[in-house]
Amino acid sequence: MYQDENNLYHYQYQDDNQPGQSFEPDCGSQSGQQPVQEMKPVKKNRAGMKITALALACAILGGVIGGGTVWGLSGGLSRNESTIQVSDRQATQVAIQQVDGKTAMSDAEVYAANVGSVVSINVTGTAGTNFFGQPVQTASAGSGFVLTKDGFIVTNYHVVKDAETVKVTMYNGDEYDAKYVGGDEDYDIAVIKVNAADLQPVTLGNSDYLNVGDHVLAVGNPLGELTFSMSGGMVSCVNRAINVDGTPFNMIQTDASINPGNSGGPMFNQYGEVVGIVSAKYSSTSTRESVEGLGFAIPINDVSAMIQDIMTNGYITNKPYLGITPMTMTEQMAAQYRYDISSGVFVCSTEEGSAAEKAGLKLGDVITKVDDTEIKTVEDLNAAKKKYSAGDTVTLTIYRAGETMEVDITWGAVPAEQQTPQTQEPVQNGGSDNGQSGNYFTDPFDIFNYFFG
Repeated sequence: MYQDENNLYHYQYQDDNQPGQSFEPDCGSQSGQQPVQEMKPVKKNRAGMKITALALACAILGGVIGGGTVWGLSGGLSRNESTIQVSDRQATQVAIQQVDGKTAMSDAEVYAANVGSVVSINVTGTAGTNFFGQPVQTASAGSGFVLTKDGFIVTNYHVVKDAETVKVTMYNGDEYDAKYVGGDEDYDIAVIKVNAADLQPVTLGNSDYLNVGDHVLAVGNPLGELTFSMSGGMVSCVNRAINVDGTPFNMIQTDASINPGNSGGPMFNQYGEVVGIVSAKYSSTSTRESVEGLGFAIPINDVSAMIQDIMTNGYITNKPYLGITPMTMTEQMAAQYRYDISSGVFVCSTEEGSAAEKAGLKLGDVITKVDDTEIKTVEDLNAAKKKYSAGDTVTLTIYRAGETMEVDITWGAVPAEQQTPQTQEPVQNGGSDNGQSGNYFTDPFDIFNYFFG
């Protein structure tokens, strides 16, 4: 409540039977009394007065009857008493139902059935040093949800990234120290573990069944303070492609209220199943403008297998890996290298023994398609890779020496040592996805000299 007196409203109440101003003559005082002038009586036309009085009485009586007002014997008007209507409806009892994937539930029932599976996450870390060389402590908050009874919890990678301590709070107030199991920055997923038993796990649904207009609910820890809050809305879009700092994501778009602190929390469908992982980090995408009714969640179908992989191995073992040093082709590069195309992914190097080398990719090749997906930038290539797993075979369309050709390639797997935070194939010019030096170039003129020098 604002305490500023300018924000207060002032009212002045007045009884209906009293005028706003009253005037009472000072009968006790003789001073200033004006002399009363005696008036001579005027002779009245009594016949006319009787007729007038009769007409007036009829008019008053008609008005009274028409208005429904009843005159008492005393001649006064009795007013109806003011009454306040109060509902006698009994409080609604919300029964905790079992999520079976078949029974549609009210919002209150979804909350009651799942709030015990939602967790509040608080992390601390260190971000460099201050002017005096002392470490700067950081703190942040997010959300998550219990996946198994023995304490595996899912959240966003960016919630626990670089965390030194992770504390989990349950709805009943129980607190646990959590251990980081593993995660992946490209998919913004992470798994943490608490030492507990008989926790209440969520039920995973099928995000492929979502339609635009379906009702969804988000439960989490907005602002790091409003713990276990629920917001609701509809699915605004499915398979929404967004790009965050060069990393492509496939998202569920919703108009449910999503705020910092909701990150990592569950998105439920009307059956109480988890269909998405809320990612409030991307609510404003790459713009600086304030937005309303624009939130995103990671489809659970896209990452459920990866989550299980992280639980078992600590990282995603089947994450597709090409084994190249990529660079986005530009018009300037096309002019320098005398290429007929000005878009695609330029291959700066291939890793020995990688999927790219086995498929015959060479320095100077330009990837323009993965199967039927057009590739214009490194971001496009990274997005296309997310549709596949290690071991899948695809057809690459490449440009080489003025000709276009197709090459079949079987995706490799990201090596364990190259996993997050070093898993992502670089999106900047000259970066290598294997971290090794070799026959690749970081300067466009070096590449030009290699071919034409």
